[in-house]
Amino acid sequence: MSALVEKAADLGSRSQDGPSQGGAPNETKEKNDNQDPKPEDPQQNANEKQNGPLQRHSTLKGRFKEQKDKIKSKAKPPGGFDSTPLPDAPPGYTVKFTFHRASNLPAADFSTASSDPFLTATLTTSLPKRHKEDPDLVFRTRTLRRTLEPEWEQDWIVANVPSSGFKLKCRLYDEDWPDHDDRLGNVVIAVNALDENWEGFKPPGKEFEVKKRSGSKRAYILKACTTAFTKDVSMTPKLYVSAVVLGQSDPPYGQMYTAGPAYYFKHYSPMIGRLIGIKVNRDEGEDSNGNDEAASSHGNGKQADRGAQKYDFQANELQLSGPVPSILYHRFVEFRPVIGLLFRSRGLRGKILNKALHHQHARVYSFRDTTTWGTFEPCTEAATMQFLKMAHFDEGGRIFTYVLTLDGSLKFTETGKEFGIDLLSKHTMHSDAAIYIACSGEFFIRRLKKPHVTDDPEPGEPTHPDQILQGGPPTEPPPNKPQYYQLVIDNDSGTYRPDKSVLPYLQKFLEHNFPGLGIVTLACDDPEDQKLKAAQVKVKKREGRTINMVLNRSPSASSFSSDDISDLEQMEASGEAGRKSKRERAWDLVEEPRRIKELRGKHPVDGASGGPSGSGRAS
Repeated sequence: MSALVEKAADLGSRSQDGPSQGGAPNETKEKNDNQDPKPEDPQQNANEKQNGPLQRHSTLKGRFKEQKDKIKSKAKPPGGFDSTPLPDAPPGYTVKFTFHRASNLPAADFSTASSDPFLTATLTTSLPKRHKEDPDLVFRTRTLRRTLEPEWEQDWIVANVPSSGFKLKCRLYDEDWPDHDDRLGNVVIAVNALDENWEGFKPPGKEFEVKKRSGSKRAYILKACTTAFTKDVSMTPKLYVSAVVLGQSDPPYGQMYTAGPAYYFKHYSPMIGRLIGIKVNRDEGEDSNGNDEAASSHGNGKQADRGAQKYDFQANELQLSGPVPSILYHRFVEFRPVIGLLFRSRGLRGKILNKALHHQHARVYSFRDTTTWGTFEPCTEAATMQFLKMAHFDEGGRIFTYVLTLDGSLKFTETGKEFGIDLLSKHTMHSDAAIYIACSGEFFIRRLKKPHVTDDPEPGEPTHPDQILQGGPPTEPPPNKPQYYQLVIDNDSGTYRPDKSVLPYLQKFLEHNFPGLGIVTLACDDPEDQKLKAAQVKVKKREGRTINMVLNRSPSASSFSSDDISDLEQMEASGEAGRKSKRERAWDLVEEPRRIKELRGKHPVDGASGGPSGSGRAS
């Protein structure tokens, strides 16, 4: 190991040799053992004594700096729209998986002697991907509380599974929010061939033994202790899964995707809701009647008649009907080298940041006992109304940040620059640090005076919330017809920078999924888009107090800016100086230990700024 270090130091010293202090030209070092040593330059020795020894840098750090300078110098850093076409593939089949139940699970929660089990299923096939970094198809069941015999009975329909078969890996977990979920074991189901005559596994499902080796050791130790004196009790859990072929899939055959059912999930966080002052109805059924924050706060004393409310923040997931247009294909923008490390989870630094991003995503999109879910009929007005309910119709001047995944999952939360919480406006967090997605940006809902479907950003009639209209918020419940509303959506995402040329395809996809809703697509650099969002912000400020949060933000932190392109350009222009976090400063000391000596004897000048009003605290 020491030999490798000495060799690296020797190579680094050679690469840093420059012109001599006396103005002589560079001299090339030849690899010749018999070469006479170069005479020492007295002038150079004098300069070294005066200015200190020359700095030596490792080859690895030099290459990293070169790559960083190369990326910074590019007008268009790597990432954004990717024109790679779908691979050619023969016709595939639509397969319906049903996760029925599990039995004989170990108790992972000692206090209740039970578990809160859920299942995640990852489907892999021999179908080639556009890039090896494209995510696999993943399905998650709901969490059932305090049971060792869960019965999910949930379907997952996947289109374009190839005739060469599939491998379905099912992982069983015990949900332990906010702690780390305990693994209870896994099951691998492998099928080597598939056709329309495949017998499959008929309901009520085939029994599979769960592999305990990957499960929680303490859970199985507890199970062994409780069953030690009981005869004929097995230690092995069982999983019951069925799989049947529904027929041949429609093109494009090279794209495997979720075909159904259309699930929705609403994840709640009371802590975030209280911090930013967001309230929701205690009774979810009140949402369809327009009983929400805006209706209650502008109800002219009628809040008591419209149902009780509570502080809560809502993160939404909506499974849309695929396939997502293949042209909607964007990669993260590597405007800084550390961003590439983050997304790919490479190196110590990248792994730490990647893990922090996954942790943030899990916090916002956590499946707690307050999470609500359900299904809806896809591509119907019922689907449109479900989306409008989750977006709270046209109430309160809300702006949402969204990410559309390659599998058609629409994830969004109410965010925007008027929210001080930095992490919630990050497309990196919403995508769970996915390298490739379909599209991302921001959107809001507005109501027309008369019900008709239009995609005109200037419909020629008054709209709410820009103007006060009768028959809806803020004084009355919102209308229940989707024709009253417009979805104004853009590509405002610095993380992935979706190309504005693909917006018409996004519009057509959303029109297919949300019939009766007017879809308006605008580019983020369009003055009309900026004007409309500024009006939304004005309404939001008029209706409620903004809560400002100060976070320890840096361009290489685990959650970086994705609000707009100008913010990214400012970030690139600022460079490393003046914007380093504590983590970055510590990392610099690890890379250059000599700087520790320079810092000895120095006292921090900003020590008085600590406390509630200091950097990195909430105010």
